[in-house]
Amino acid sequence: MEKEFTYLPKGTCSTKMIFVIDDNDVIKTFTVENGCNGNLKGIKNLIEGMKVDDVINKLSGITCRTRPTSCPDQIAAALKQYRGSNE
Repeated sequence: MEKEFTYLPKGTCSTKMIFVIDDNDVIKTFTVENGCNGNLKGIKNLIEGMKVDDVINKLSGITCRTRPTSCPDQIAAALKQYRGSNE
């Protein structure tokens, strides 16, 4: 069974992230509203099919310009929140 999880990023240009994650903790689909369109399309193609923990490990801590976070970092934050709500 797949679960849909919605996250509202903080401190980034993107405003909404929606994940569909299967029972094996694999990201089936990822959509995002706003943000850097080309970069987020690339990230989408990279993370779909990956396990949640692998994405968290790869994207946590990435910053954008002078901001302490980024869209990739917020993806990791979203997945950490998802992980916490499903344990």
